[in-house]
Amino acid sequence: MFEQRANEVVAMLPWVKKVNVKMSAQPAKPVFAGQLPKGLQTISNIIAVSSCKGGVGKSTIAVNLAYTLAGMGAKVGIFDADVYGPSLPTMVSPESRLLEMNPETRTIIPIEYLGVKLISFGFAGQGRAIMRGPMVSGVIDQLLTTTEWGELDYLVIDMPPGTGDIQLTLCQVVPLTAAVIVTTPQKLAFIDVAKGVRMFSKLKVPCVAVVENMCHFDADGKRYYPFDSVQVVQQFGIPHLFDLPIRPNLSASGDSGMPEVVADPQGQVAKTFQDLGVCVVQQCAKIRQQVSTAVTYDKSIRAIRVKVPASDEEFLLHPATVRRNDRSAQSVDEWTGEQKLQCSDIPEDIEPEEIRPMGNYAVSITWPDGFSQV
Repeated sequence: MFEQRANEVVAMLPWVKKVNVKMSAQPAKPVFAGQLPKGLQTISNIIAVSSCKGGVGKSTIAVNLAYTLAGMGAKVGIFDADVYGPSLPTMVSPESRLLEMNPETRTIIPIEYLGVKLISFGFAGQGRAIMRGPMVSGVIDQLLTTTEWGELDYLVIDMPPGTGDIQLTLCQVVPLTAAVIVTTPQKLAFIDVAKGVRMFSKLKVPCVAVVENMCHFDADGKRYYPFDSVQVVQQFGIPHLFDLPIRPNLSASGDSGMPEVVADPQGQVAKTFQDLGVCVVQQCAKIRQQVSTAVTYDKSIRAIRVKVPASDEEFLLHPATVRRNDRSAQSVDEWTGEQKLQCSDIPEDIEPEEIRPMGNYAVSITWPDGFSQV
């Protein structure tokens, strides 16, 4: 569509005799790196694969999605966030199975397997953790933010079940780009999945796809659906649904240390993951584009333009008004609630030097006096 439109528009110019359009693509780079821990500043997109219900195949989906994205040419990492029962060491089989520390930078060197970088507490020589919640949150934070991830297009986080300390720590420390929800077509699983969807909604993380695992099987030339569908997509308005069959090879490949999409790249399961991978890539690009253009400064009319999400509506803000209404501790006394700066301290013709997105729901405005307003 872009190529056709470019040809049409350029060809309409009277002095153009021939049009030759070459299309290329590159994943968006982080636009808010300055607010991130150093270890995450070179990661473009962070995808949470989540289900608050255990045993629905979440780790299987996370690993196969990661290797699908890698097969599409992206630089990918996997972070196994389940300290109590890490799955990654079973699902992949790298030669080196022990994390190492870089003595000079005191950072963790990730393990690599088939071109994907891996971090799991199961590779730390501990097996699995026996510790309380606050300690686990600290371990997760350290593993995630002090790892030498390098430049990644996608970091896939295999979230543990539940909505407790670990999940909240991850959502607060990491600016998640999007979430993929995994469920099985049962009411019992749906009840827990609904909690996770609501958690992401409160934290302003878009849920871009639902993977319904173990939803059907084929026998005697027929397809059977042993469970009733719970309609996660319809109830929560999540745009895309992908279903996976009850298939012995899918679980067996995980147990053998070779992801199914690598073991059988031309199979039906790999095709479903390919569709899921394309969906994730497209939705992440769409989210980035929406965030980067939601709040902009129009110098011609000296106004900050704010686009209303999921709408064509737009409103304009006077820069001086925005600056004067900052409610952070730098501008307002925390004890008295009084404004530290008077309106007269802010010039009427003040203009923002830079407006950049922070995560999926906020922007940071830098002013000429060096003040950074969120």
